[in-house]
Amino acid sequence: MHRPSLFSFVILISSFVIPPLATAATPAEVSTALTKAVSFFHSKAAAHGGYVYRYSADFTLREAEGIPGPDTIWIQPPGTPAVGMAMLDAYEATKDEKCLKAAVEAARCVSRTQLASGGWDYSGHFDMKNRSKWLYRRDLDGQLIERRKIPQSEGGWHVWRQGDHKDSNGSTFDDDVSQAATRLLVRVDHALDGKDAEIKEAADFALHTIIMTQYPAGGWSANFDDAPTSPPPVDKYPIKPGNYPADWPRKWPKDFTGCYVLNDNTHATLMSTLLLAWELRGDPKYLDAAKRGGDFLVTAQMPDPQPAWGQQYNAEMQPVWSRQFEPTAISGRESQAAMWALLKLAAATGDKKYLPPVAKAITYLRTVLLPGNQLARFYELNTNKPLYFERGPGGKGFELTYSDQKASSNYGWVWDSELDALQAIGSQIAKGEMVTFPRTEKERWSSPPTDADIATILKEQAPDGSWPVTDDERGWMRDAAGKKTKPAGGVIYSLDFIENVKSLSAWLKAKGGVR
Repeated sequence: MHRPSLFSFVILISSFVIPPLATAATPAEVSTALTKAVSFFHSKAAAHGGYVYRYSADFTLREAEGIPGPDTIWIQPPGTPAVGMAMLDAYEATKDEKCLKAAVEAARCVSRTQLASGGWDYSGHFDMKNRSKWLYRRDLDGQLIERRKIPQSEGGWHVWRQGDHKDSNGSTFDDDVSQAATRLLVRVDHALDGKDAEIKEAADFALHTIIMTQYPAGGWSANFDDAPTSPPPVDKYPIKPGNYPADWPRKWPKDFTGCYVLNDNTHATLMSTLLLAWELRGDPKYLDAAKRGGDFLVTAQMPDPQPAWGQQYNAEMQPVWSRQFEPTAISGRESQAAMWALLKLAAATGDKKYLPPVAKAITYLRTVLLPGNQLARFYELNTNKPLYFERGPGGKGFELTYSDQKASSNYGWVWDSELDALQAIGSQIAKGEMVTFPRTEKERWSSPPTDADIATILKEQAPDGSWPVTDDERGWMRDAAGKKTKPAGGVIYSLDFIENVKSLSAWLKAKGGVR
């Protein structure tokens, strides 16, 4: 048998080209990419220090929920507060003053669109025609406006339902709007050591409003349009445990009766905002309010046989309808958000009383998992049947159904299960171990970001510091007339900027910053 010589092996090996290993990014490269990204976005996309959702690469087109005017900015994430917090992340990682300046301008934009009610609407206006319609607290220069009279009352759903001032002074906690604005102000105030009087006062008032709108049971409504002079009264909103209604309508009652709202993580983001304020300011009143929020979740957890949470509750602590495709039900998504909120509170306080409700909910929700390790957004009370909605006759309205075969495309009817992660984190907290909370609800990059993630982000970044998108799925926008168009240079998304900058910042901080 012929055996090749050692020399033959050398010749054979040398005939192959072995690609070099990819070189990991250096902290200096990541720092440069961060400052370039922030400088570009701040100089090109900002209007009055604020942002919308997406832009054509030449910045002639702007889009958010609809087509905003040139002097309209967006508060609802991924709008101005989310962009500003990403810029602050970049500053904390790089210590580059340009990043701080951009974050400060975003915070001032937010402070100048704060309403007299204490929170924010989904968008904010800087043109006088639109601005005059709203009871903003400050003028364009950041000075408090002296008004002879502003809408004030005790807090509570019964006041908002009158609708007297919702079109001029309506604040919302829906979709993390006022919460995100508050977190940006609190973080920037902390970064400036409280030396910017405008930002500090706006943050103080926003936090005060969150506490004053909290119900005796510890929950919140989604909306309010009067500045609360006192919290909602206990005689109108007694503390009651979660319970099942004797019956519930299968058709939308054309009424929104849910004074306690968990929908779209409203309650969870309010708790995280209060915990952030306590962490950065050390004032126990913020921790106390966050604890009351946790106590509400313990109280609102439904009894057996479905020990999880509804999307919204009435004053009797019964799940109720919201919009015409949000029925009386147990909610898979909001239940997971409630459990994350309880775990974060337990980790922050060391109080393990918040763990048993999480464990009980996990055990129950595992029994109703859908194929693919998913949870239904809605489960029918008592039967656990997943609920969906189809479009009504002629494509109008919605009709409740047990089938997902023709489910309307306007809503997320199923949600990825996070039960394994919840159980793992809960176990760590129970053992007294240090925990790192994972990101919930999918984002593009892992947390913490890997070297491979960072390499991809840097590769995709254009020389000017942007991340333009040109593919067929996301490379489209609507022009001023609402017509779909594909900008020649692509579309620049605020969400992409936020995720990329946050990931680069987290990676750089983990590496110890620039040395």
